[in-house]
Amino acid sequence: MKYKIALFLLLIFVLHSCQNENEKRRAENEKVAKKNEKIFNNINKSWIFIDEPINEVAEKNAGTWTEWREFLKEIGDKPRRTIGAFQKKSKAISKKALALNNNIPAEFNQPAIKSRISILITKIKMMELFINLSTVPDDKVTLLIGEINKEIISLERQMDKIVEKSKIPKEQGEEDFLKMLDTTRAIPNSNSPQVPIQKIDQNAPKVE
Repeated sequence: MKYKIALFLLLIFVLHSCQNENEKRRAENEKVAKKNEKIFNNINKSWIFIDEPINEVAEKNAGTWTEWREFLKEIGDKPRRTIGAFQKKSKAISKKALALNNNIPAEFNQPAIKSRISILITKIKMMELFINLSTVPDDKVTLLIGEINKEIISLERQMDKIVEKSKIPKEQGEEDFLKMLDTTRAIPNSNSPQVPIQKIDQNAPKVE
């Protein structure tokens, strides 16, 4: 009889312990779920990229430069529903950003453009790294989204600057260069020997 009572009490204890463990696990899961929901909402709210060209030059490039067009299309396609969707999208954006190093139009294939592309890729890679951590630092992801937008604007403005500079007539540049040369020639050289100027005596007899 005592054995049955002890067994019964042990069974109740085990069931009670399991119930407490389940409740504890459920509470932890709810806490994690709420935290993930907050992270998702913050990222979802801030996930706004400048996918529309800010000037005519960038818009024209979107039509002729395939890699640039596909990059803008990728950042303009916003993921939905889960943090996993944002993680997948960040990888896709990173891939398209890396492709910007390929087939750069001849007029933009210069250090000023390449350096901006490099910075843009670095920012996107950082965003991809943070958003794929087990615990996503949503504040850092949000900050990087803003910085990525700044780099996109900087790149597009540099494109416009290069095109505007190319429109300056060469004749104008040559004229300025010639003026500079004339100014340089007009300045006497202190190291050059000075030739004395002889005065002509009006009363001196003329030699026939």
